[in-house]
Amino acid sequence: MNLADFHFIRPYWFLALLPAFIFIALSVRNKLARGNWSEVCDSALLPFILQNGDKKAKRRWTSAAMSIASVLAIIALAGPTWERLPTPAFRNDAALVVALDLSRSMNATDINPSRLIRARYKIADILQLRKDGLTALIAYAGDAFTVTPLTSDNATISNQLNALTTDIMPSDGSNTLAALKQAVELLQQGGQTQGSILLIADGINANAMAQAKSILGNYKLSILGIGTAEGAPIKLTSGGFLKDEQGNIVVPKLDSSQLASLAQIGDGIYQTISSDDGDIQNLIANSNAAVTEQTMEDSKHLVEQWAEQGPWLLLLLLPLAALYFRKGLLIVPVIVLMNYPQDSYAFEWQDLWKTPDQQGQQAFDHQQYEQAAAKFKSPDWQAAAQYKAEKYQQAAETLQPLQQPTADVYYNRATALAKAGQLQPALDVYNKALKLNPKHEDALYNKKLVEQALEKQKQDKKQDQDKKKSDSDSSDKDKKDDKSDESQDKPDDQKDQQDKDKQSDKSSDNQKNEDNDQSQNDKSNQSEQQADNDQQKSDEEKQNEQDKQTESNQASQPEKEADDKQAQQQSAQNPDKSDEQKQAQEQWLKRIPDDPAGLLKRKFKYQYSQRNRGSQQE
Repeated sequence: MNLADFHFIRPYWFLALLPAFIFIALSVRNKLARGNWSEVCDSALLPFILQNGDKKAKRRWTSAAMSIASVLAIIALAGPTWERLPTPAFRNDAALVVALDLSRSMNATDINPSRLIRARYKIADILQLRKDGLTALIAYAGDAFTVTPLTSDNATISNQLNALTTDIMPSDGSNTLAALKQAVELLQQGGQTQGSILLIADGINANAMAQAKSILGNYKLSILGIGTAEGAPIKLTSGGFLKDEQGNIVVPKLDSSQLASLAQIGDGIYQTISSDDGDIQNLIANSNAAVTEQTMEDSKHLVEQWAEQGPWLLLLLLPLAALYFRKGLLIVPVIVLMNYPQDSYAFEWQDLWKTPDQQGQQAFDHQQYEQAAAKFKSPDWQAAAQYKAEKYQQAAETLQPLQQPTADVYYNRATALAKAGQLQPALDVYNKALKLNPKHEDALYNKKLVEQALEKQKQDKKQDQDKKKSDSDSSDKDKKDDKSDESQDKPDDQKDQQDKDKQSDKSSDNQKNEDNDQSQNDKSNQSEQQADNDQQKSDEEKQNEQDKQTESNQASQPEKEADDKQAQQQSAQNPDKSDEQKQAQEQWLKRIPDDPAGLLKRKFKYQYSQRNRGSQQE
């Protein structure tokens, strides 16, 4: 402790001693103003009127304790200090790009549980140890792809690690040069003239040694080797082990000398994976050494920050506060200061220290999405919280009134609409996003999914209509067959009746003729009735043709109105089928955000196809 450096950070708090002394003086004066009761009262009555000496002494000690506590509190608020804390005046923006090998050899189990899982653990440790600077992550196999660009938010990268498996890569191989090119491109896009690349792999391809130096330029390359020299077979998800063309089991081995030579070419260091943090400690130290001399010089500039010692004086207040912890005197402020769940009011204490967006971000990080949506003032973050809370319609409505929406805003709103079941509006908004950014990969992919869902709805509706028509034709045919049987039965009965009359009374020829005439009339009436039925069936078929023509005309109207009308007709005609389709649609939509590995796989596949298409055109 240097007494020459002793001072108070906030000396103006000593002005509070003035009202404190005034309060103490008035309190003492009030006690003295009670007077000497012995002058006005009989001495025999004084013991029954005045307090005894013990209570008076205790009260004096209590008053003295209050005075001392007030003085200590004011001194603590004034901020006594005598020690300096060195604080850098500039932030370290050293950039590091981590390139992870996702070739199938990383599934080898020569180190438990596997090479890939151990590599992901090491990346997580690196992110935890890097307190500052920028970090990016790429994955490569036959080609290289960006998982996360340069960012200071290491939590974003950590959330992607579990999704990195060898199955998400669109092509096999271990294209080291593609990984180095992608890493250099990320550094250049981030405006980093110098930086480090960390290659986490179990091997490199043959041409990497010759071309690495020309690709890297001023950037350093360090390598973390994953595996052992003995190697191990590669397990397949379908069972068994990976084999070569001759049917032999492939056993990838770690070639440390080759990896070390490549690291030497890149002016970096090589480390073999270890069970402790020694390997990544050396790699991080080498990465920080890549910072420019100007940055190192800037980091030497320190600002003077004093270590405040005032809070230690508060410990002296605890025994003094214990004197007043009786009869509920201090129980009320203690309960008020306790941190317990309470209702939310228009004004909260945290409003004094954090903005609504900061409070919303805190709730969002704790996965309290409904509370976060209520706190956020930023429409983008509020919509994100509503989406996480599965309030998709509200998320879409929140993003709708933005004055100058970007392609990402349109994309987020379209995705929310799709999750809410509004496929046609979602398709329209996806088109708006692609109009601003035709190369928006996620919008292109999701638009294709929505188009497929709309097409499936149309096909299901057409099948329902065909089924209904088939049932109607079958019903008409059954009615026709029943009437035909009835018309055949009536002549037979009349014939039997005529034979019977003929046998019983041969002289009734006139009556017989009348019966025959009546029978003929009946047949004629039946034929007319059958003709009417045929005409009615023909009219129904014409009406069905007209209905189809009407639906075809309606289909030429705006697509949204046609889809709404079709959905209403389908729901009215077959509500059970509509519920099944709705459930199927919801199940399909739930697959969109819940599979980060699948999203990365489709993203990489799309980028891979785009690159191949561009190379073919060239």
